[in-house]
Order: sequence, then structure tokens, then C-alpha cells
Amino acid sequence: MIQPWEQPSTGAPAALVARLAAALPRIETERLVLRAPRIEDWQALSPIWTTEQAKGFGGPFEPEDAWVDFGQLVASWLLRGIGPLTVELKGKGTVLGLVSLDQEYGDPEREIGWLFRKDAEGQGYALEASRAMLDWARAQVGRGGFATYIAEDHAKSIRLAEALGGVADGARHPVDPEVLVYRFPEVAP
Repeated sequence: MIQPWEQPSTGAPAALVARLAAALPRIETERLVLRAPRIEDWQALSPIWTTEQAKGFGGPFEPEDAWVDFGQLVASWLLRGIGPLTVELKGKGTVLGLVSLDQEYGDPEREIGWLFRKDAEGQGYALEASRAMLDWARAQVGRGGFATYIAEDHAKSIRLAEALGGVADGARHPVDPEVLVYRFPEVAP
């Protein structure tokens, strides 16, 4: 059931939303479209925050806290000029998850991140989308200087970071010592 605060805007606010969304990157890969998040994505994305799947990043969260976390992530576009993109299956419109370049509270540097629905795992979508986001980040923001923060017991994300070329540097996140830091080496121009 869609909650009142999850309803898309109408009228002039909807037109503003469309203009803002059009200003964000749209990236296409062989199987995926990475595009501006929409309020209606929340129905598909909320289980990432509100179920056991969220253990790797401090959850599961209560619905209100999940909504607030999603909102602050999306707000990163206005505050920093970087943020998340919704990942959908090309030609189908099925929302699979999010990839992002952001810098959340407590993060010492910009982070490449990924959050995918449980039913989207094991099909290479996270690798394909994260590689596209990393390529975009390097082209738009800089060739290096990116990290990802992963709970030390989150084997799937560790494998994904390594598949993307991330290297564990032995550091720990300054706010949570159980979170490993993987760095993405700078690439040649």
C-alpha cells in the first residue's frame, strides 16, 4: 500500500521534479538503466532497508528511519552534486536497486555504493551497475579518490568490491570499526 507521503507530486511541483530529474545523469548499460530516483521507486526499494538484508549497513530499520535514510541519500544530489541512481532492468522498468556516489555523515571521503533487492542478487546486475557508476564518477568527478565501506562479514559486497578493482587497505571506518575500507585505484587518463 502506498502511504500518503509516498505519492508523487502533481502540478507545478511535479514539473519541478521532472526538471530536476532530467538534470541528473542517465546511464545505460547492456541490460540496465541507471536514472534519477523517483518517489514511486520506494515501494520496490524499501525492503532493502527494512528487512534482514540491511544488516550490512546498520539495519534493519523501522519504516520511518528507512524513509529518512533514503531521503538523505537522494538529497545528496542537491547538496553535493553526487548521489544515487535507481537501477532498473532495461525495457522492463523493474526496479532492482540503487548505486551511488555519495558522502554520508561520518564518511571521510566519497563512496561508491550499491544496494540491491534480494531477488536481483546473483545475476551480475550489481557488478554491471556499479562498474557503470564508477566509470561515471571517474569521468565526472575524478579518476581516483573513491572508497567503499563494507561490514567485515558482508562477503557478497566484499566480492563485488574486489571484482570492481577495489583493494582493502587495512583501514577501518572512523565511526564503525567493524566496517572495512576498500579503495578504488586511480586510473590513467
